[in-house]
Amino acid sequence: METTNLQPEYYSAFNQPISGLDYLTVIMNGNIPYPPLLQTLDFKAVNITEGEVVFSFIPQLLHNNSINTVHGGVISAILDTAMGCALHSTLPAGTSYTTIELKTNFLRAVTLKSGELRAIGKIIYLGGQTALTEAQLLDTQNRLFAHGVSTCLIFKI
Repeated sequence: METTNLQPEYYSAFNQPISGLDYLTVIMNGNIPYPPLLQTLDFKAVNITEGEVVFSFIPQLLHNNSINTVHGGVISAILDTAMGCALHSTLPAGTSYTTIELKTNFLRAVTLKSGELRAIGKIIYLGGQTALTEAQLLDTQNRLFAHGVSTCLIFKI
């Protein structure tokens, strides 16, 4: 997959004088391209509301590992994306975050036959400097494939 405009400052939320919710909405609506990682892995935002974000992807050969299943790093990446963006959607302009801990439970094998999967990220706890988030990876029949939790550090930029 070819990415567009690989200038880091173009994607950085640090350079956007808008709230996290507005920034994510601008990306979802196509007004600026997705960040390079999301372009490469072909993750798409499906729904963005304050405190809850949904991303989807369809497993492709580029996601596979040597045992013909989707690599755990890809699954962790979409869960981390959904969790981080759920937090980002609650932050005012001038505030950012970083993941300081990430845990993923892999519950079902993801393969090319799994079809479209969606990661639903939510806030569990939002404090002044830290947040706890979670995400579920579900198929179209709402079967749970993976579950993730993360702890994030919140800071002013």
